[in-house]
Amino acid sequence: MTWVELPQVHCDLYVDAAAPQVWELVTDIHLPARHSPELQRVAWLDGVDRPSLGARFEGHNRHHTGAEWRTVSHVVELDEHRAFAWAVLDEDGLFGDAAREPAQALAFWRFDLAPDGDGTRLRQTAAFGPGRSGLTLIVESSPELKEQIITGRQKEWLTGMENTLRGIKERAEQAR
Repeated sequence: MTWVELPQVHCDLYVDAAAPQVWELVTDIHLPARHSPELQRVAWLDGVDRPSLGARFEGHNRHHTGAEWRTVSHVVELDEHRAFAWAVLDEDGLFGDAAREPAQALAFWRFDLAPDGDGTRLRQTAAFGPGRSGLTLIVESSPELKEQIITGRQKEWLTGMENTLRGIKERAEQAR
């Protein structure tokens, strides 16, 4: 199963700024933590300080229910001014066996940029799985509520995406 076939959610908007300017913001892994209700902080790993294929960064998350967890992400796509994507892994084994390869990702996230007139059409997409996650554990505990649980999580992700994209838009347009 490819990540495109997994349950996902996306959000997009127009940014009145050129793609290179927007690119600088979407590849700043620290920026989403400034806007997300869940992602608290991030840091590059292995002495890396910018995106490159295979580069890793950790994210620390806190859910409104009080749950906290760490993930490690691997950059899996980097097409300058067009696409930035990463696979989120459970390297600590919090949700089952430790997952250290992108094929075992608990989620995939990406930004896509497309020139649109003088600005940029920006889309953020996130897909669940195929690896185990906190969502997997919740669904397993209440399988009869699977659809409601997944829909609820998609709404939470969408809220975070909307906040992040608005933050990117504001920063990019103020810098013009």
